This record gives sequence, structure tokens and C-alpha cells, in this order.
Amino acid sequence: MPEFSCLPPLSLYIHIPWCVRKCPYCDFNSHAVKHEIPESQYIDCLLNDLEQQLPGIWGRRLSSIFIGGGTPSLFSAEGIHRLLSGIRARMQTVATMEITLEANPGTFEQEKFNGFYEAGINRLSIGIQSFDSDKLKRLGRIHDGREAIQAIETARKAGFENINLDLMFALPEQTIEQGLADLQTAIQLQPSHISWYQLTIEPNTYFYTHPPVTPDDELSFECQLQGQALLASAGYAQYEISAYARNGQQCKHNLNYWEFGDYLAIGAGAHGKISRADDQSIHRYWQVRKPEDYMDATLRTAGKEILSEKDRVFEFMLNALRLKQGFDLELFENHTGLSRKLIEADCATAIDSGLLTQQGNRLHATDRGYLFLNELINMFS
Repeated sequence: MPEFSCLPPLSLYIHIPWCVRKCPYCDFNSHAVKHEIPESQYIDCLLNDLEQQLPGIWGRRLSSIFIGGGTPSLFSAEGIHRLLSGIRARMQTVATMEITLEANPGTFEQEKFNGFYEAGINRLSIGIQSFDSDKLKRLGRIHDGREAIQAIETARKAGFENINLDLMFALPEQTIEQGLADLQTAIQLQPSHISWYQLTIEPNTYFYTHPPVTPDDELSFECQLQGQALLASAGYAQYEISAYARNGQQCKHNLNYWEFGDYLAIGAGAHGKISRADDQSIHRYWQVRKPEDYMDATLRTAGKEILSEKDRVFEFMLNALRLKQGFDLELFENHTGLSRKLIEADCATAIDSGLLTQQGNRLHATDRGYLFLNELINMFS
């Protein structure tokens, strides 16, 4: 029978689903604002949602909070303050808790940065995507290149030292030179963290039914290689497929995901995962997607499941093998409640194939394994 020697760290994800306009590449649970956002009512529902989940995690401390969307910076600073105060009144937290808010570079959101900082947000993740105004228009973004740069400057003036910039490459009709110019601009602004990833065309998006002309795989891969070298030379160490950090400024919240930690989820469409010591089980659950349904519901959980041993192994590998440094076998046992013996044969096969390497108790993808990560992960399915 699986057994946890200790429960993993606990995070909280909060989903705020509204945005000014749905971007053509976005497949997240986001909804364009048609009328005034029901901010106060939604915050009441978030806190009620959290209260309903407290019995399952009683006595555990929050290590991080991530407020994502949508565009959470559409909420007022006063609303974010009330939300965070309500969470602290209901839960214990670690002293150095990381609290991230996703924000758009638009001038309207920038005016709130001081208030967000005073409310307790200590990490800002700004959705830049590109500094090229023409490319931003193609992506359906509502800011331009000037506002993108101004957003970082405004955030610093507000007091934020821990800033992530979200940036994409392989944009419609983008050359390698243009992609690297975007990245160079981001580096010159010296954020603590850069999330740099390729534009992908996902189902249920406008781009899926009206596909733009994007660089081919060879050009995209070359841009990725040159960009990674540029980031490394500027002191941004890659620690996950699309995550690069300076001076140990890795995102604690996302690291908890990738290390198969636990996370509460509140908000429309949010997904959570909780380990339980009483019956040694791991539960995954998801909330009602539509904001109006979420606010009307008495019980907001739309579905849940208990992970089997096979699910635990696959989901752990799906996350942990994304990390550049891989994982320790002790972490596998602590966060899955399973014996390392369960994965010995599959690990040996992956090592023999040249996709995985082991040094002591630590396993990580080889350079080839990182290129063929899906193939490596599927060895554990």
C-alpha cells in the first residue's frame, strides 16, 4: 500500500477568468468582459470555496499563492487586498510566502501596481509576449511595445524586485532575428525571471480555425537554440523547459507543480491536487468553468478523482522530467507515496535508450531526452 513519509508542500492557485479581449492563441479558461466585472461577489465566492476545502488540509501551511487568469490585474488593488487578507485569516502561511499576480502591460493595469504591492503581492508576472507592436497586433494584444517596456519600469518604481516576463517566439511571420531581438530587449530590462516559449496552436482557439503563417520547425528550433545561448550568457539559468531565472529566482509556485507538490484551487475552472495522510490517497479535482455558474453554485467542484499508482507515476514524471536538473528518488517517494522500485525497470529502459541519465539518486533527461521529452515521459505511462 502507498505510504507518505511526509506530505508535500502546499500551494494555492486562484483563477480570475476575465480579460479585456480573448487572444486568438489562448486556450485558457478566460472570458472577455461584456459588462462590469462582479469583483466583490466573485471574491466572496473564492473565500467561500476556500472554506469548503479547509477540512482536507487543516493544519498545513501555504508556501505560495499564484493568481492567474484571464487577467487578474483587472481587479482593483482593494479587491486583491481583501482576497489576500481573507486567505490569511483562514490559513497558516510560511513567513517567506511567494505571492504572484499575473498582469498585463496596459496603462490601466499599471496604475494599480503600487496598490498590488501594498496589498502583499511580491512577485509580478507580466504578459509581454513581444516588444514588436506589429507582432502584438497579430497576437490580439491590447498593449504596444512602448507600454510593454513602461510596465517593467512602473513595476520597479512600485517596489517589485521579483518580476517575470512572459515572452513568446515563432510568432506569425517572425524571423529568427526578430525573435532574438525581443529576447534581447527583455534581457536588457533585467527581470529576475523570463518565461520564454514557442507559440503553439491549440484546439478551441481562433488560430486553430484560422491558422497564421508561422516559422517552420527548423527555424523555430534554431531560434530556440540561439535564444537559450543568449539567455545563458546573460546569467539566466534554464531550470525548466521554458523557465529561466537569475540569482536563484526560480518561481517557487511552479516548482511545486513540477515537483508534484500539492495545490488548492479556487476560482472558475481551477484544478487542484491534494494528498491525504489519513488514507494515503492523492485526489485531483476541478471547479465549474463558467464564472456565472461558479458564482451561482452551492458546491463548486465539477469533478474529482483519486489517482491510481499508475497515474501517480505518470503525472510525477510528466512534471518532474520537465526540470533541467531532474529529480531525486527520495522526492519521488515522498511526493507519490510509492516505492522507487516501481519505476526501476522503466528507468533502466530509458537510460539504455539514451533519454535518461542517473547520478546517484538523481535522474534527469539527457540532452537528447530533453529534445524528445514526450517520448521519454511516455515510457512511464
